[in-house]
Amino acid sequence: MTYPVASPVAVTGMGVACGLGYGKAAFAKGLFETPNVFGVLRREGREQPEDETPFIGVELPDEPETLPPRLARTTTFPARVALRVLEEAWADAGLEEVDPERIGLVVGGTNLMAREQALAASRYADRLAYVPPRHGHMFLDTDIAGLCAANFPIRGFTLTVGAASASGAVAVIEAMRAIRCGDIDICIALGALQDLSAYDLHAMRSLGAMGSERFADDPGRACRPMDADHDGFLYGEACAALVLTRENFATPGKIYGHLLGAGHVADGSRGPEPDTQGQQRAAELALDEADLTAADIDYVNGHATSTPAGDEAELETYRALGLTHARINATKSIIGHGLSAAGAIEIAAVLAQIAEGRLHPTRNLETPLDPGFGWVGPEAVPHRIRHALKFSFGFGGIDTALVIAAPEDGEGRKS
Repeated sequence: MTYPVASPVAVTGMGVACGLGYGKAAFAKGLFETPNVFGVLRREGREQPEDETPFIGVELPDEPETLPPRLARTTTFPARVALRVLEEAWADAGLEEVDPERIGLVVGGTNLMAREQALAASRYADRLAYVPPRHGHMFLDTDIAGLCAANFPIRGFTLTVGAASASGAVAVIEAMRAIRCGDIDICIALGALQDLSAYDLHAMRSLGAMGSERFADDPGRACRPMDADHDGFLYGEACAALVLTRENFATPGKIYGHLLGAGHVADGSRGPEPDTQGQQRAAELALDEADLTAADIDYVNGHATSTPAGDEAELETYRALGLTHARINATKSIIGHGLSAAGAIEIAAVLAQIAEGRLHPTRNLETPLDPGFGWVGPEAVPHRIRHALKFSFGFGGIDTALVIAAPEDGEGRKS
């Protein structure tokens, strides 16, 4: 059976891990208290020569030892974190009694295990005969999907999608579409942790996308989305799982919100060049599918990476859409840029703010690029979100937008 293309899809479960801690409770608490979790990156494989400026970003706290030792030894760091967040989302949505063949999984992300793969290549470079057989599959992106299905009764389908920093958002969009086509009733969208190596970090810095040499001695001030003193994104380890449910399919989980519409377009660029026209087109498609206009949007969660070119182009998109009336903040200012996971964990941030009835601060927003917008500054503000617009963009000309509604505003309307 197929369902209406624009039928609302409910979010009934969440699992989160980031620099604020493991679990959605730690995530929600940290969003509003905004502790400084930025510092020098120290995970093995991200070492920086002593004569060079260290890499700044956010790393997860030490992992809780919850997996059986044999499983922990044969899985990568992103895979172990994925199991943790999926366990939380699964229990949160109450999926124990759902037919496994009616559950699907979409994992967002590519090149997820670069750091550990680089370490393995170095360790076995002069003794290839001793490469562990498990290395034949454990560094593939599909290993996370397979591991999740092996540990949870997911038998509808699994797949991975790559859309650079929009991967988490595209995973959500593909999960929405899978539910709407009627083949499954539940689909889990997982924005996977993208584990960067020192090589990746150097490349991002050389590209001019990643900061921040300017604030090397003061990491807490380095991530500055939409601020005049921005100079590049700051990497942040993150992972999030969202349980999407067909609206009329009852599960024990609460409804955090509804996904009303989505836009996913190509703007024709190859690298990191942002494109306002593509971003605007994605938003207009999402609004049209939601049967809303930009005037109905009262909150925007920006992609807002802190790169000068990216922030300026996104700001122009806000102007073109006429969003000066909406409140706007940037989750990356608190947890860094999760790359593949960014879209998913920032949707979780929208839902957390809906539940709280207030908007989280934007750290380091001292001199907004355009003071004519409704920026949320250093303090949380009360705000009842009815209809939110969430942007996520990725290298390679990938532009996405999602319209998210509070549970009581899930039907959509035209002004």
